[in-house]
Amino acid sequence: MEKKSIGTMSLRRVVALAFACGALAIALVLVVAGWWIHGAAVADPAGGLPAIKMGGGTIAAAVIALAVVWVLLDRHLLRREIDHRSLPSRPEFFDFEDLNQPMHLSEMAGRPLKELDYVVFDTETTGLRPSQGDEIISIAGVHVRAGEIDEAEPYTRLVDPGMAIPKETIPIHGITDDMVAGESPVGDVLPGFKDFVGTSILVAHNAAFDMKFLRLKEQATGVVFDNLVLDSLLLSVFLEHESQNHSLDAIAERLGIVVEGRHTALGDSLVTARVFLRMLDMLEARGITTLRQAVDVSSRIEHVRKMQERF
Repeated sequence: MEKKSIGTMSLRRVVALAFACGALAIALVLVVAGWWIHGAAVADPAGGLPAIKMGGGTIAAAVIALAVVWVLLDRHLLRREIDHRSLPSRPEFFDFEDLNQPMHLSEMAGRPLKELDYVVFDTETTGLRPSQGDEIISIAGVHVRAGEIDEAEPYTRLVDPGMAIPKETIPIHGITDDMVAGESPVGDVLPGFKDFVGTSILVAHNAAFDMKFLRLKEQATGVVFDNLVLDSLLLSVFLEHESQNHSLDAIAERLGIVVEGRHTALGDSLVTARVFLRMLDMLEARGITTLRQAVDVSSRIEHVRKMQERF
């Protein structure tokens, strides 16, 4: 069973937890009130009945009010989650050469994929054109070691893009100018993310998109991500080539993975990590057990997808 911290829960689940705590508090108040009312009835039988009625009515009203607010708020948050699932996915980027796949010590050693260390990450951005001035506004990642996701210590940061966030993109990622005001610029954030990644293999969905933003900042920041990169989108095409939809939502649904915190950097990182772990089993069943093999099949799929765009 997956362990969850409040920091990685969806807003809807956090609200449900808060209301559950509220209900427990009311139950405790009910017990204390019962003792008090019982004492009042023993001390003054004539005044005990009105006290019981008053206390019972107050508690009943509080319980009903709490239940009504809970139901209304939960419906609103459910609609918000559905709206997020209906948002368009990023366009697919196929630029495997830009990923500049380096030779890797683990690759040379031929260790099984499941024994390697990964950082699954995601970015939220002001738009979809990194070469035309769009900027990172949030970046997050989680470690995957020995087939386990480290949800307890993720990396997650908001980033001041140094520009106004386009209003049309706010419904997608939910990040506003007020939220990034006072946050560090990307040049101060990326060194910390680099330290978090270390020598791990990077994993992302539609990885060329996220890596393009990082590559464009190399000269200005001096931070170079020369790690080897795996793309869960390309791996999905290899594993499920009969499927037409390889968005993160579609893949998660096919694999029976619950999606929480969609279109947030941390939420998408966690979903991608869960998808990736399932893919490792599927790759092994296809005879893909080493990093070199995974890179090779990804490269071949990327070439095919590029060719398909011409028709």
